[in-house]
Amino acid sequence: MPVPVETPPRAPAETRVTFPVEGMTCAACQANVQRALQRAPGVTDASVNLMLKTATVRYDPAVIGVPALLDAVRNVGYEAFPPDPRRSVREEQEARDRDAVREYADLRRKALVSIGLGAVAMALSMPLMGGEHAAHGVTPDPFMRWVMERLTPALSMVAPWLYAVPPAALTWTLLVATLVVMLWAGRHFYVRAWLGARHAAADMNTLVAVGTGAAFLYSLVATVAPDFFRARGVAPDVYYEAVIIIIALVLGGRTLEARAKRRTADALRALVRLQPELAHVVDGDVIRDTPVERLVPGTRFLVRPGERVPVDGRVIDGQSAVDESMLTGESFPVPKRTGDSVIGGTVNTTGALTCEATTLGDDSVLARIVRLMRDAQASRAPIQALADRISAIFVPVVIVLAGLTLIAWLAFAGTDSLVQAVAAAVAVLIIACPCAMGLAVPTAIMVATGRGASMGLLIKGGEALQRAGDVTMVVFDKTGTLTEGTPRVTDVHLAAGSSRDEAGVLALAASLEARSEHPLAGAIVAAARDRGAVLRAVAHFESATGQGVRGTVDGHRVIVGSLSYLRDAGVEVDGFEAERARLAAAARTLVAVAADGAAVALLGIADPVKPDAAAAIAELKRLGLRPVLLTGDHELTARAVAAQVGIDEVIAGVLPDGKLEAIRRFQDAGEVVAMVGDGINDAPALAQADIGIALGSGTDVAIEAADLTLMRGSLRGVAAAMALSRRTMRTMRQNLFWAFVYNVVGIPVAAGVLYPAFGILLSPVLASAAMAFSSVSVVANSLRLRTARL
Repeated sequence: MPVPVETPPRAPAETRVTFPVEGMTCAACQANVQRALQRAPGVTDASVNLMLKTATVRYDPAVIGVPALLDAVRNVGYEAFPPDPRRSVREEQEARDRDAVREYADLRRKALVSIGLGAVAMALSMPLMGGEHAAHGVTPDPFMRWVMERLTPALSMVAPWLYAVPPAALTWTLLVATLVVMLWAGRHFYVRAWLGARHAAADMNTLVAVGTGAAFLYSLVATVAPDFFRARGVAPDVYYEAVIIIIALVLGGRTLEARAKRRTADALRALVRLQPELAHVVDGDVIRDTPVERLVPGTRFLVRPGERVPVDGRVIDGQSAVDESMLTGESFPVPKRTGDSVIGGTVNTTGALTCEATTLGDDSVLARIVRLMRDAQASRAPIQALADRISAIFVPVVIVLAGLTLIAWLAFAGTDSLVQAVAAAVAVLIIACPCAMGLAVPTAIMVATGRGASMGLLIKGGEALQRAGDVTMVVFDKTGTLTEGTPRVTDVHLAAGSSRDEAGVLALAASLEARSEHPLAGAIVAAARDRGAVLRAVAHFESATGQGVRGTVDGHRVIVGSLSYLRDAGVEVDGFEAERARLAAAARTLVAVAADGAAVALLGIADPVKPDAAAAIAELKRLGLRPVLLTGDHELTARAVAAQVGIDEVIAGVLPDGKLEAIRRFQDAGEVVAMVGDGINDAPALAQADIGIALGSGTDVAIEAADLTLMRGSLRGVAAAMALSRRTMRTMRQNLFWAFVYNVVGIPVAAGVLYPAFGILLSPVLASAAMAFSSVSVVANSLRLRTARL
């Protein structure tokens, strides 16, 4: 009896999930969450986006589930929520917008109250500069001392009674005001820092909490036990006004940052809001308004002039022109008539259209575009890796540097400089800003993908966006890419001695080609119908991608395809040589037809070159890129088309695997290759290229294989994509440079390295202002991409 062989279980498919994460405020937060997810068993990759406050995880569902992933985030002190699959794209974006508005309003309110209390605290602190504090010539904050010295004369004139209040009463009043700010406006800094400490994680909240907390505790001891300092020859100065203003400035910076960050998602927000909430459903003679969620495929609806198309559909009655600019970037309305498709969210401009719903919900064109954009904005560019590595160790290093600053001041300046030592340590903690590093790349990606969408460019992610800027060579397919993709049969050359007429030959060829998806097949079918030919039943149909088709038509074995395809099938085609040369020189694509083993006709098919193809190639050359034409068509035809558009380098007569191999050869030679195509036969080459660029008018397979999709058929988008990538990479590098330089320069200055030579100390208040400015400046620099000239 044979022993049964146990079949090993199939490995489960990798699963991808994206869920919201709350509590992240800086790059260190992002690094903490990302590290926790990557260490979880079964996780193959995790990407955390600080801008969108989301985590995207690829994992093995046989090892770990979503609840465990959420727990991994919660275990490092942040909050995570499961995704809600019932939410539509619109509902999810609206919820995100509400959260952003709520966050901005809360930050703004707390910042304004803190600034107001900070002004009061400054006024109450001025009388304290007299007496023993002035005798020591020391104040906790050199900037605050400078400000108060200049405001004191005015305050003494306006409120002379303030200087009669006992210093102890002023100090205790400042203590109460500081507690109000710390426990209300700044409460989340301390709560988040405590949660992080419990889970051995540190972030920007830790720095703010430790810095202001140290200043507060120092001031509290000076208030409660001033003799402790007096006994050691140190004035019992207090930091209260500095603590309040530091918190106020950090909150003010985060308020401006939150406001600016909302603008980075404007393009996505505009796309989501394109779809109307109601559709005019046609039910016999009755028209009623119905929520689009209730529509099903086949529902008939009316679109009046000036209204948006509610869902994807097909025109069944009427003529009009539809403005598709918000989705494709196409500046002119597109004519629509019976049988044409319409896209949900586009605008009907002139006549009324009666349409039939086709794809709905998440399968609609608009939903797919929004999904692609959101995925792109949530992705990470490779350039982010350096910032991530630094962010992971940034906060612990800063805390150590602050401790060393305190020790160095006490060691070299003595206990008399205790106030300066504490101020310098606090300044180091406050000025260090991991926020700018965390925002440097994702803000640029969000703005760039939004800008691309407004130009009709769908970019799949940060990695594609970065690679596009490194491209050195752009390889083009011919049919449907450089040409219109709507070819027509212009020549029918019958073989010598053939007993068949044009209509008969076209009937045989069209019967087979009616089953093919190739653009040339449509031209043959159209030509047969124009001549009144009747299509016949086909048996044993076979298709060879990029070569041709074969099958049995009315008992005849028919082959339609390239000359080489017929030769490989044993058909003699030498009799077409003279006609082949003439047609190829006229930029005709050649298709041969054979019946029962004998060649019967050679068809010449013309496919007009796109009007903007030559201008697009010229723009690529101006960018220093090398254009190449790579096609399965005959070389003479290919070179004729290349000459029209300005391409000097041509590789012709290659099958899909030959295109793939050509791309590999270019890459092996050191080229960074972008491939532009639109058909199924282009999919392998699009996937192999460093950047695959598909035309939105192409097949779903080509679009899926590509890294970038041109929503309109214009090739000008290729150069625009390269220019956008280069500009975005420049912006990313600027952001990272200034984020790094800010910390590399700011931390030593805050520590006091300039004090021995120049007597310069950085105030903790100025440090907090600088920290806030650094984050806002990074976001503002990224927003410049919205209006950059490309």
